[in-house]
Amino acid sequence: MEDVTLDKAVFKRLSETQSNFSKQDDKMQTFQMKRLYEVERIVAFALGASFLLVGIAGFLPGFVSPISADAPSLAFNDGYGNVLGLFPTNFLHNAIHIVVGLLGLAAATSVGGSLVYNQLFAIAYIGIALMGLLPGANTTFGVMPIFGNNVWFNALTGLIAGYYGFVKPAKAIEASNP
Repeated sequence: MEDVTLDKAVFKRLSETQSNFSKQDDKMQTFQMKRLYEVERIVAFALGASFLLVGIAGFLPGFVSPISADAPSLAFNDGYGNVLGLFPTNFLHNAIHIVVGLLGLAAATSVGGSLVYNQLFAIAYIGIALMGLLPGANTTFGVMPIFGNNVWFNALTGLIAGYYGFVKPAKAIEASNP
């Protein structure tokens, strides 16, 4: 009889311990998801702010140096130069950077918006980086320069957005479903 009482007490204690571990796991998972949500928003904000600033700088003559003579010609030459002395640009390219930047800032106001922004940004900018490597496509078919330093910049920002838009959330979901 004493063994049965002892077994019940041990079982009760084990159940309480498991319950406490389960509550701690739930708190940890909640904390990790909140942190992921914050990071998603920070990445969308950082990408948005970066592209907005680069886009604005492209319209300011002090930030744009002349394009080299051997650069491909464009059908849209207005503002054709190197923003910050590094990145080939024109007015259309600057306007697109401003729109992408504003979308990033707007997306950063919500978790869902920032996740979708990071995912779409990754797909678009990795695609643009690949286009920048192809002759003919590297000027967006004569409209906008995406060659030179734009290739690594677009690839880098696309990979960052892809990591936080696809890889990091998948790891969080995997960790929450043991």
